[in-house]
Amino acid sequence: MIDKNVVKNIVEDWLKDKEYFLTDLQISDDDHIVVEIDHADGVWIDDCVELSKFIESRLSRDEEDYELEVGSAGLGQPFKVPQQYKNYIGKQVEVENQDGKKVRGVLKSVDGNDFVVAVSEKVKVEGKKRPVKMDVDHTYQMNKVKYTKYLISFK
Repeated sequence: MIDKNVVKNIVEDWLKDKEYFLTDLQISDDDHIVVEIDHADGVWIDDCVELSKFIESRLSRDEEDYELEVGSAGLGQPFKVPQQYKNYIGKQVEVENQDGKKVRGVLKSVDGNDFVVAVSEKVKVEGKKRPVKMDVDHTYQMNKVKYTKYLISFK
């Protein structure tokens, strides 16, 4: 079986001096390697091909037979690494907390493991008869939510 750390080091070597970052690396028992990368401006197919060739040039098929798949993290997929959160600041996201409650709002900030989402909610304001719709900040921890993902809008 191919060592995951070997493949990770190869990918990280390719990523040096590039604005791409690794979001996921999986190797199955039958040596099916899946590499996911991302970039603030999206992933280009040419770069996936280049990375694939780079990995293949450093792994020997004589030693281990493997299947290699290189692609992007994909729009609408849950975030896997902190850099993805940073790339979507100012954009609409959906968060599902550990209790299964989903909220939609604008990702305002990221600080370490914490992130803030502004959610439009009806709030009771003193002096008003009816609740007023306002943005309310909700703070979450990346490792304590089921998922966070970018909401694609066609407006």
